[in-house]
Amino acid sequence: MQKLFSVLERILLTLWIGGLWVIGFVVAPTLFLTLPDTATAGTVAGSLFSSISRIGLLCGSALLLLAWLQRACGERRRELLVIALMFVLIVAGEFLLAPMIGELRTTGQTGSERFGQLHGLATLLYGVNCLLGLVLVVIRQEKHSP
Repeated sequence: MQKLFSVLERILLTLWIGGLWVIGFVVAPTLFLTLPDTATAGTVAGSLFSSISRIGLLCGSALLLLAWLQRACGERRRELLVIALMFVLIVAGEFLLAPMIGELRTTGQTGSERFGQLHGLATLLYGVNCLLGLVLVVIRQEKHSP
């Protein structure tokens, strides 16, 4: 059973952290470089960021559940703390900033200073989450290295 849990954890980490990096640093920039309309690129990118946020909440929850099922919460304190921090950033970005950005977008205020500030903050939170994802991968690798 331990082997199965280990495999599931690796799959969940790959999906979540790989998805964060691919969407944020490959797909979104490609949308803005290839689509002639930045509004459309922004809408599609926003939808992708929302999708990876939900995937992160699901994968992170599953990782926490697996740690609990293995009765390993105490020994995985650092790992679980990183997941908790990532959850906070996801919730802040997805459920606080994204609706405010969306409201400014629907009212045609994408060129406003407020839009730029909120977008910049959302970008910063996403970047920090990507870095925390790498920390999570390193912590997991250290646990499984000989």
